[in-house]
Amino acid sequence: MKLFEGKTKSERNKLIAAMALGGACLIVLFFAFGRGMFSGSPTPTAAKPSPTPRTTAKNRSADLELPSPEDQMLDMTTQPIVYNRASFNAPDPGRNIFAFYEPGKPTPVVPTPIPVRSMTPPPPEPTPDIILAAVNPQSVYAGASGFRMEIAGDRFTPDTKIYFEQQELPSSFISEQRMTADIPGILLRNEGGRSVMAQTADGTKRSFPVTFNIQPAPKPAFQYIGSLLRKRSNNDTAYFKEPGKEMPTSARLNDIVGGRFRLVSISAEKTVLQDINLDFNRVTLDLVVPTASVTSQPSSPGGVPGRGGFPGRQTYTPMNPNPTLPTQPTNSRIPGIPDNIPRYTPPASNSNTRQPPTTKQDVDDDGID
Repeated sequence: MKLFEGKTKSERNKLIAAMALGGACLIVLFFAFGRGMFSGSPTPTAAKPSPTPRTTAKNRSADLELPSPEDQMLDMTTQPIVYNRASFNAPDPGRNIFAFYEPGKPTPVVPTPIPVRSMTPPPPEPTPDIILAAVNPQSVYAGASGFRMEIAGDRFTPDTKIYFEQQELPSSFISEQRMTADIPGILLRNEGGRSVMAQTADGTKRSFPVTFNIQPAPKPAFQYIGSLLRKRSNNDTAYFKEPGKEMPTSARLNDIVGGRFRLVSISAEKTVLQDINLDFNRVTLDLVVPTASVTSQPSSPGGVPGRGGFPGRQTYTPMNPNPTLPTQPTNSRIPGIPDNIPRYTPPASNSNTRQPPTTKQDVDDDGID
């Protein structure tokens, strides 16, 4: 065969294998799709119409007759179908489970509008029916006793009352421009601002409120750091630490400390001072132990804790200006003076020691005439 001429043995084997594979494929297609794939187009056949059955009058009367009782199933009852849309298991009418939601077109970004402030000034406040211009005095100290306040303004009437923190006060009408009111001390205990206004008794006419200030009472700027207490409270001395001073300030009863406060009571725990400008301002200072210039020492023999020292159980140690002078022995105490204060000792020449008298021999004792 010319098909295999000039070809090697391996090439002939490949060609035979390809031909065998093609024939196998044709056989598989023949069994899969049948002969219609390899035959020609089928010849069309004419459809024969089926005869239409004729309906007779006898058949129509039979269809209209009711079934006999034997044919009817009287033991079974029918139940109407009730469709309730509120039922949780009822399907939603008209819902297509194959319909997917398609998002709409995004809304274009619109910047947030910046509010424009109106340049129109606010309308002025209406003029009050009563004008309250000022109060006298304008401020007091907290804790002060009651006083009489005078207000000045316009359009006051005998029916006008003065109100302090919305509380009516006993008021006196003087003229259309002046009124007075008595403020009790119970309303002046706490510091802060209070509103004062003029208003008629029926509330139809009123004024704008005016602020009345209650200031805190003055307090000492110094501290109580110790005391020197003597028996029978004779010349008791208190020591205070004032700002800007290195050494303590000593004061006795009725002395003025800090230029304003009078010392009226001294004890080991506290002192009481009276303001010389404000009679009601009395301040109590508790004992504050300073951390500088104070050394802890035991109480003096026979001393009372908190007495005879500075301050209390701690004693203030001053510097000895003259170290050549000896200090007084601890067994000789002077009431009212601490034991660590140096004392002067007179020299031995000025001592009052007396020598024993010598025996004077009388010349007459010899018996010489």
